[in-house]
Amino acid sequence: MNHELNMTNAFEIIGGTPLKGEIVPQGAKNEALQVLSAVLLTSEKITISNIPDIKDVNKLIELLGDMGVKVEKLAPDTYSFESKNIDLDFFKSDAFKEKGGGLRGSIMIVGPLLARFGKAAIPKPGGDKIGRRRLDTHFLGFEKLGAQFNYDPSNGFFNVDASNLKGTYILLDEASVTGTANIVMAAVLAKGITTIYNAACEPYLQQLCKMLNRMGAKISGIGSNLLSIEGVAELGGTEHRLLPDMIEIGSFIGLAAMTESEITIKDVHYKELGMIPDVFKRLGIQMELRGDDIFIPAQKHYEIDTFIDGSIMTIADAPWPGFTPDLLSICLVVAIQAKGSVLIHQKMFESRLFFVDKLLDMGAQIILCDPHRATVIGLDKQVQLRGISMTSPDIRAGVALLIAALSAKGKSTIYNIEQIERGYQHIDKRLIALGANIKRI
Repeated sequence: MNHELNMTNAFEIIGGTPLKGEIVPQGAKNEALQVLSAVLLTSEKITISNIPDIKDVNKLIELLGDMGVKVEKLAPDTYSFESKNIDLDFFKSDAFKEKGGGLRGSIMIVGPLLARFGKAAIPKPGGDKIGRRRLDTHFLGFEKLGAQFNYDPSNGFFNVDASNLKGTYILLDEASVTGTANIVMAAVLAKGITTIYNAACEPYLQQLCKMLNRMGAKISGIGSNLLSIEGVAELGGTEHRLLPDMIEIGSFIGLAAMTESEITIKDVHYKELGMIPDVFKRLGIQMELRGDDIFIPAQKHYEIDTFIDGSIMTIADAPWPGFTPDLLSICLVVAIQAKGSVLIHQKMFESRLFFVDKLLDMGAQIILCDPHRATVIGLDKQVQLRGISMTSPDIRAGVALLIAALSAKGKSTIYNIEQIERGYQHIDKRLIALGANIKRI
């Protein structure tokens, strides 16, 4: 993906008006990238529904089609996949290099390909610029299962040979969600038993494991950080529905509070949200569960909790079931208009907080302590943010800036919105339906 900023595609936002209505979260992007890759594990048909219509996911579906998977669109959010005739030579092609290289999710097809065909090739990966997101976890896991990597500097590809995968004990160096998913997919068809300790246990991964078990895999320990996988000879077809995207749900909770809006978020699968609702409650945001919908009343003020001894609240990310790093930028923005102060501590990635300079320009009171920590001193809505022109550095900051703009006085312009659209489907149309004043320019 080229990182040249696209200044032609932008949102113009007139902020400062409350929104109202219902919004339905899209299917989970991160789950989609995993379960779509899993269709390669069988020659039988797999049907997947609640697929979000966003660039990263559509690119992966297109890539599967290019590889020879028979893809049928059954409804706007539902596809069937049949991986009977996979063209393994496609991986040597320039087309694959171009498509695979621009898509961080393309790493996810490696595990299934190694499992089923004993070989794969991957271009050096690209994606978000959010510090050192390593792929070592994936590679080390594959190597422990018996795969061999050869890097070919002439074409920038890793060629992987895995003609003889055997189950083994793997202790992951980090609880990487994509790393765990990839290793699980490689292990389901390996000979013998694979044990993965320090496995990621996010709902996305639980969904993938449940889907694989329905296909005939033997995975136990789902939901814990110790997975045991007994290899089987082959897998069959199944149907699967994606969870709603918890990052979108958190973003909409933040949006409601920041813009004093009454919003109902539909069908949230509340018990799969972990501590997300609790963290927003700590920021003072009121919400109630109605069936499986979250209702957020219009709130003039919200006050950040303190710890029991009166010290300043800290919100930090941690691997699941901790708080997801993808919502820290939303918490940071929402805290701008809270009463009280909070320390936002981004432990898992560096350089994700650098978008605060835009928020300072809008009038926020934030002290950036270092690449991992920012202290927000809430304005308690005494001062309204002002609209500015800005560029979105990454997918999560983009939505945080969008929320800030919707709460600000006057006009904001956000450039480089491709970054937002990689993760949020038709976000402008869906917010306009709530009464937001957004237009594409």
